[in-house]
Amino acid sequence: MSLMTSKSPAKSLRCGGLVPSNHDRSSLTHPERHSQLVRQRGGLISVPGKLKPPPTSGASRRLTKLLLNVTVQHSFGPVQVVTSPENTVGDLIKEALAIYVKEKRRPLVKQTNPEYYELHYSQFSLESLKTGEKLINLGSRNFFLCQKPAKFLNSSTYDEALFPFTKFMDLLL
Repeated sequence: MSLMTSKSPAKSLRCGGLVPSNHDRSSLTHPERHSQLVRQRGGLISVPGKLKPPPTSGASRRLTKLLLNVTVQHSFGPVQVVTSPENTVGDLIKEALAIYVKEKRRPLVKQTNPEYYELHYSQFSLESLKTGEKLINLGSRNFFLCQKPAKFLNSSTYDEALFPFTKFMDLLL
């Protein structure tokens, strides 16, 4: 005479058809007793004995690459650039333009020389970023690339370009 037990459908669905044994239940309530269990976001997972969880100290981990989004003026979407955090704003401008041209994005850029462009935090930011500044120090991963105004490109000095009416004022005095 064999003894048969039936599982309820609800219990079968909850446990995936398997009912945890007393050993499994104790390991879930006391994970510190079992070294093969690691607490992760979303619950406990079991890890083979040879694998160890990554170190949690910030000193041993170093940022090796950055994913940056650069929106080119008048374009529809950002260009995604993967670069080293040690690169500068000037390097980012050069890489973003190269990717924009390579992907044949519209509208086409008139100049591919990075010297003709400046990088801003957003399209509403009036101050451009310095080309020698390191990317890791910027604190943002989204930028706006626009062409420098023509008066800044053709003038001999910054002050003359910023205040063109000063020459006119000298004539009046």
